[in-house]
Amino acid sequence: MQLISTATVFLEFWKRRRAVLTYDWDLIDWEDEEEELRPQFEAKYSQVERVNPITGKPEPFQPFPDKLSRLMVSVSGIFFMISLVLTAVFAVVVYRLVAMEQFASFKWYFIKKYWQFATSGTGVCINFMIIMSLNVVYEKVAYLLTDLEHPRTESEWENSFALKMFLFQFVNLNSSIFYIAFFLGRNVCLVLQFGFTTIFVAAFPLAPLLALLNNIIEIRLDAYKFVTQWRRPMPARATDIGIWYGILEGIGVLAVITNAFVIAITSDYIPRFVYAYKYGPCTDQGYRQEKCLKGYVNSSLSVFDLSELGMGYSGYCRYRDYRAPPWSSTPYEFTLQFWHVLAARLAFIIVFEHLVFGIKSFIAYLIPDMPKDLCDRMRREKYLVQEMMYEAELEHLQRERKKNGKQYHHEWP
Repeated sequence: MQLISTATVFLEFWKRRRAVLTYDWDLIDWEDEEEELRPQFEAKYSQVERVNPITGKPEPFQPFPDKLSRLMVSVSGIFFMISLVLTAVFAVVVYRLVAMEQFASFKWYFIKKYWQFATSGTGVCINFMIIMSLNVVYEKVAYLLTDLEHPRTESEWENSFALKMFLFQFVNLNSSIFYIAFFLGRNVCLVLQFGFTTIFVAAFPLAPLLALLNNIIEIRLDAYKFVTQWRRPMPARATDIGIWYGILEGIGVLAVITNAFVIAITSDYIPRFVYAYKYGPCTDQGYRQEKCLKGYVNSSLSVFDLSELGMGYSGYCRYRDYRAPPWSSTPYEFTLQFWHVLAARLAFIIVFEHLVFGIKSFIAYLIPDMPKDLCDRMRREKYLVQEMMYEAELEHLQRERKKNGKQYHHEWP
């Protein structure tokens, strides 16, 4: 919760910094006023024109049916590529299950002895090759789909392309991590790192510190490269970081949901809590009594009759679940404790999400989007512009009246 609040503070202060930079470089409403159309857009829709309601001049226009059809094709392509990534992840999981059995019964003693290492090593290599191959393929597909949409301006093209690349690389790089957590460009790298540190902080609390150290080192390395190794890049005007701020805000929301599920599902916090209050030795005495979790491990294990395998085994084994024993009237059915734990997990997810979202909204409300001194400067500038317009109009009216021989007061038109 602390890191998610910190992420919200970071985004709010970046919003304030962006407002200051936009004002200092005179880029307020620059994209709407000065950004030109892409040559590809003008060439494609030069025969279809409409009058601009602001300038009153004819300009190329993309009809809504054409825009919608192209957008649907682009969205379909994105979902196809994302489903391809998910299919590849599922195929790797199936491979690991099959390879586990094959390596365990292999004739070579070395592979048979280290079957777990062989399964994990080959699975990691296959997953790495799939990720790298799909990265190359999807970059070309993203270019093709973005050009197919025919964005109106360069900023729209960059935002559309960046969103496609982020969606694919986020799924491509995080799909395996989501599987492990629950079942077992430059900006892209930074945003993905932001996602790693916020979404999976409950699973690895040290990630933000490592990310901070990494970024400090990379800042100095990038400064050295810009000063000594690279030629000065061509400047380009932009009011903000484009689509990336919206992506960062989306990651912040996803981080809340993911951390709620990580804490509720993958950790023992909720089962221990339910056992201590409902089934443990401190049920009627309060949770503050000592040894309230005595017998928790035995309570979290179920019994399986080995004779039911039909392989000549006898006896019982224990496994992690909340199921009735084989000698009960409903063998292997979920017990009442399972439903209590499930209800507690769902309740925790709902309460945690609403609490953290409330804190995020409250923090965002407390931090203004623009600093007070910047607001005062903008109001002062607006006031001076109005005064100049008023004085210019006043002088014009006075000259007209003087030319017509009419009397006038020095403060009245």
